[in-house]
Amino acid sequence: MSVKIATVAGYWSAGPPAEAPDLFAAADRLRLDQIWTAEAWGSDAWTPLAWYGSRTSHVHLGTAVSQLSARPPATLAMTAMTMDHLTQGRVIIGIGTSNPQVVEGWYGQPYPRPLERTREYIDILRKVIAREGPVTYEGKHYQLPYAGTGLGKPLKSILHPYRTEIPIYLGAEGPKNIALAAETADGWNTMFFSPSMNDFYENALADGFGKPGARHGKDTFDVVGGPLRIIVDNDVERAADYLRPSLALYIGGMGAKQENYHNAVFTRMGYGAEAETIQRHYLAGDKAAAIKAVPTRLVEDVALVGPLAKIKEELPRWLDTVITTFTVSTDLHHLDQVVELVRETAA
Repeated sequence: MSVKIATVAGYWSAGPPAEAPDLFAAADRLRLDQIWTAEAWGSDAWTPLAWYGSRTSHVHLGTAVSQLSARPPATLAMTAMTMDHLTQGRVIIGIGTSNPQVVEGWYGQPYPRPLERTREYIDILRKVIAREGPVTYEGKHYQLPYAGTGLGKPLKSILHPYRTEIPIYLGAEGPKNIALAAETADGWNTMFFSPSMNDFYENALADGFGKPGARHGKDTFDVVGGPLRIIVDNDVERAADYLRPSLALYIGGMGAKQENYHNAVFTRMGYGAEAETIQRHYLAGDKAAAIKAVPTRLVEDVALVGPLAKIKEELPRWLDTVITTFTVSTDLHHLDQVVELVRETAA
């Protein structure tokens, strides 16, 4: 069994996390393969990646995810090409559509046909980065040049790319989006991964790999995933309590009642009744009840919680999946120990 290892810096809450510099340093010291930042509607994904990543020399630096509506594709290509030079080819572009709540509420942009829009976005990214000529594109969602004043002209990047292809990973949860990642991208950034759903993931990926013109097969495609968190604690319930608020937020409040992709993930896992209860409480403003309604077995489906011996016993179940890069998201003081445990188990 061969597996790469990543860790996650995520996005900030009220301010910069004090441990972020140490996490990036540890990722480099431990020779991890990847470290990922994120964004929601506060801190952006790219600035911390550049700031903290400037102190690294080995680990690959990715965004999980850079939201499509935050940047036109040419802007994201410029950012990635610039950082690819500064890091000597260690950048991974991780993108995702987010959801209507964020796209329309925060960015003030429409949310039409997200799969179709993602496909066009990736096409333009690759054209800009390849720098084979002035970029033109006639899509349903993106047009270059844009037909506004009529003065726009096709342009080619002034910057010569460090690499003419920068890996593009897609953050996806639903079956069609996972298939799109397998067809058009170089990797899939999972969220709320569960080993119990491995057949579902395999089928969705196979659907994408089987499309005409797919870039990869399963042997060359990177699936980045693992437990939501690894909480080492002798008390399983206390460890689960640490994750219940975050799960309640995503299941109950990260999206509208009629369209919450995270809620749908847990419904597919078999937690439909629980997800409905959590969402009902959360949208009614009773966050405490929503948090209490997150069952421990749901937490254990998407996370590793409890004593180290329990985590060691459960690890093989996670590694025997479609995952090719295992994400270790844990407290910094447990990172060395857990990374070593993963390496021993995967050996």
